[in-house]
Amino acid sequence: MSVDARIGVDLGTLVLDVDLHVEDGEVVALLGPNGAGKTTLLRALAGLQPLTRGCIAVDGVVLDDPARGVLVPPERRPGAFVFQDHLLFPHLSARANVAFGPRSRGVARSTADEVATTWLERMGLGPQADDKPRALSGGQAQRVALARALATAPRLLLLDEPLSALDVTARGAVRRELRHHLRAFTGSCVVVTHDPLDAAVIADRLVILEGGSVVQEGTVAEVTARPRSTYVAELMGINLLPGSSEGATVQLDGAELTVADAHDGPVFVVVAPSAVALYRERPAGSPRNVWSTMVTELHLVGDRARVHLGPPIPLVAEVTAAALAELDVTEGAPTWVAVKATQLVVYPR
Repeated sequence: MSVDARIGVDLGTLVLDVDLHVEDGEVVALLGPNGAGKTTLLRALAGLQPLTRGCIAVDGVVLDDPARGVLVPPERRPGAFVFQDHLLFPHLSARANVAFGPRSRGVARSTADEVATTWLERMGLGPQADDKPRALSGGQAQRVALARALATAPRLLLLDEPLSALDVTARGAVRRELRHHLRAFTGSCVVVTHDPLDAAVIADRLVILEGGSVVQEGTVAEVTARPRSTYVAELMGINLLPGSSEGATVQLDGAELTVADAHDGPVFVVVAPSAVALYRERPAGSPRNVWSTMVTELHLVGDRARVHLGPPIPLVAEVTAAALAELDVTEGAPTWVAVKATQLVVYPR
């Protein structure tokens, strides 16, 4: 195991207590709301934020342990940090920026330049080697910053919102490039992001922080299948309803649902937005869960629409833009909702 960390930091109102383990070749994405402690955790791994308690070890070497008086400074740690705004030196060329990494580790100038040229070519930036940062696009600057970090052969790579500064047109391509380069990285990588799509493409495992603690971790599929908090459910674009189950009936706050699998006690119910059917009038047939409500918000995303529904069960439905027009759904309009019992996923809280 490359990274084995118990990170305890008291910083103002934030109390961060996280156990984090990252294997060689693994990419872990940290997600969470603002103030959850993601960047503080990253800074602690880098040595920019000393621990209040706990221990950080990379490849078995302790880098921070306040109980034993150990604190290795950032420049002596086997890691590299790519900041959100890249922090390229504006007066240096792309090659000189990348060469700065190995040169800061004591490598001779000529050798560092060779290493920089190799990395820029790997990143597809050979023609831009002599360009200053102001002549680079956002995606090119991101790749130069990544090359500068990788040129030091780090054992731990830390990325803070690496794609947030890119526009929508560049983000998808750079996201795929970043994943390609990280797949070839043999050390451990920790990425902070707010975007679940970035995390899904880049990372092998997600770690969700809320209020300084880990509320859930696992693969994208595992987290999506069984979210453990409203934040995680919203992040993954699904509905999460806490309730109490007795057999096949789940009591919610002011409503109830019939489910396919019997449970007893506190449960979560996951409702995929695509499983929420909308009607202008009460639907015929025998769906087990039918109720009237009203539309509170509408959001168009490409050829799909996300329809926010009000009481008695606040949900988000997802329908095609064509279906939305056919239903003549508008904000404030009454509508009927139906959800099949077999499309509800129930598990203990």
